[in-house]
Amino acid sequence: MTDASDVFDRVGLTEYETTAIEELLALGRTTAPNLAEATGIPKARIYGVLESLADRGFIKVVPGRPKEYQPKAPDEILDRAIENSRQSYEQFTADIEASREPFLEEYRPRYERASEDISPTAELFHVVDVGDPSERETRRLYRDAAETLGIITNSFAYLDSVSEALGDAVDRGVDVSVLFLRPDVLPPEKAAVQAEQVERLTESFPDVGVRFSTEKLPWRGTLADPSMDYDGGEAILLVEEPDVPNHMRQAALTENGSFVAGMKRYFDLVWEYESVDRPD
Repeated sequence: MTDASDVFDRVGLTEYETTAIEELLALGRTTAPNLAEATGIPKARIYGVLESLADRGFIKVVPGRPKEYQPKAPDEILDRAIENSRQSYEQFTADIEASREPFLEEYRPRYERASEDISPTAELFHVVDVGDPSERETRRLYRDAAETLGIITNSFAYLDSVSEALGDAVDRGVDVSVLFLRPDVLPPEKAAVQAEQVERLTESFPDVGVRFSTEKLPWRGTLADPSMDYDGGEAILLVEEPDVPNHMRQAALTENGSFVAGMKRYFDLVWEYESVDRPD
């Protein structure tokens, strides 16, 4: 179980700062010398500690002779910590964006020169582990898709992880089709998961096309914006390996236009000739 005081570590407080705010929460309001005496924080350090806590918005400074210090309410401290983190992230993002142009001018030519000698075969795929990494890449494909998404899945057990990105794609007008493996081929527990996910999918995203393959599917994954001119498209795929545990599997990513077009052709053929609207 997480200790409540771990929050102070998460927001980056020092040991002295944590000690000071914990004591202030117990005392309510006091002077710097009194707090130093109560906590054992050196008097030479206590004012700097209190100024840091005030700068973060965790305590109030009460003017007077002498000044006093009062903690914010615990819920205010948490809200302030979240706001501080948000502001820090926004500043970080702004700083990175401000550096984008000179960074790309400096390093893109180096990368392009170094990439000239890479063979086409080496560029065909790169791999990520199945689980959080593959789901992260899947969400990216959903978010980057401009026109179409083709999804092949057994039960869509990862729908929770990608539903927000899927909803964004649907809202942008992306044409989404999901091809499930028919449930009688699945183990009972996976068939039950599939039934639940199909119901959620059709209720939440009624514009998404859904069909069920009448034959086993040799791979699962997502196709984004394939082009029959072989000049675009991206895909992530996982080959069926029933004897290999999920934590040992890897998914392949490709931006090879001709390969993605071939996968799209397979998807269309199964959708048209080897699938049904509803499983038997």
